[in-house]
This record gives sequence, C-alpha cells and structure tokens, in this order.
Amino acid sequence: MAPIVSSVEVSRSAEEAFEYVIDPSTMREWQQGVVRGSLDTTDMAVGSRCTTVRRIGGRDREVTTEITQYQPPSRWADRGIEGPIRAMVGVTVEPLSGGVQSRVTIEVDFTGHGVGRLLVPLVVRRQAAKEMPGNMKRLKERLEANL
Repeated sequence: MAPIVSSVEVSRSAEEAFEYVIDPSTMREWQQGVVRGSLDTTDMAVGSRCTTVRRIGGRDREVTTEITQYQPPSRWADRGIEGPIRAMVGVTVEPLSGGVQSRVTIEVDFTGHGVGRLLVPLVVRRQAAKEMPGNMKRLKERLEANL
C-alpha cells in the first residue's frame, strides 16, 4: 500500500519548521494521541532512538523508533523497531517564498508483525488517515504561534 501523505504550508522558515516537527518533545502538542516523547541521546543523528508514549486503545503504550535519515533542514525519517505495529515516518521540509515560509510534508506507513498484520490494514491505516488532517492543522497553528 502507498504511504499516507499530507502537506501543509506554514509561515515559518524551513529551519524553524524542521526543528519543531522532528522534536519528539513537541509531538504531544500537535499529534493526536501522543502523551510525551523524548530523544534517547543528547544529539540527533542517524541511528539515534526516540521514545514516544501514545494513548492507543485507552492505554499508554511506549513506542521506540530509530532515526534512519537526518538531513537538516530538509529531510528526516524514522522507523519503529519493536512491537506488533511499526510505523515508518518521513518528514520533508521545503523552503517557500524566499525562505519566509515552508511546506512540511509527512509520509506515514506501517508494517505489521504477528497480530499487527491484521490490525494494520483493518484499523491502523484508517485511523492514521483520519487523524492526519487534524494533526497537520495543529502543526500549522503551533508553528505560526509564538513558539
């Protein structure tokens, strides 16, 4: 299946948008279901791990991902490394209007392991597609507010 892709244009530079959107500690501010997030090292780099706690099915679940691309301020990606449902997320930030605006594009896909093989096509992809427009709206609002 094709990844779920969504874009939003924001009145922030690519550097500002990139820094905010890839920071696990800010994800709770704009992503539905995220309770908290943290980078497991002091510096972000390919191979670094992030931990997020997400409210899924009424319970808090810890999710660990590994950064697979890190090219500031334009490209970042990570992938889930454990659990029955593993997300692969890619973020692309493009400068617009001479650098005072930018376009943030987020691609999300999933692989299922064990019971996750059933859940990904039946529940997970649908839920993610349903949540994405609200997430992107909140991302734009947060980026354009005084951060």
